Amino acid sequence: MKIAVTAQGGELTSELDPRFGRAKWFVIVDTETGEHEAIDNSTGVNAPSGAGIASGQKIVDSGVKTVITGHCGPNAERVLTSAGIRIVERTGGTVAEAIEAFKKEEQ
Repeated sequence: MKIAVTAQGGELTSELDPRFGRAKWFVIVDTETGEHEAIDNSTGVNAPSGAGIASGQKIVDSGVKTVITGHCGPNAERVLTSAGIRIVERTGGTVAEAIEAFKKEEQ
């Protein structure tokens, strides 16, 4: 399963970013293979408005099934849930720690 984690950097060791729409990066992780890629979200960070919607669409287009983030605003939540993407709220830690915690909770 592909999972997106909001992050302050593009690595598995990067700290979680507590915001969704204005997160600096989205780290996409395939929980089956361990492969990952980073998506720069500078357009969301610098958007004067509509960051949640634009970031949400970016995630929908990436094909993930779950998003791990600190907080997701109502507009982004609407975009994600309408595409069938699950939102998991988590604060603190790294991308790798968030993925491991998610995998343990899903067992």
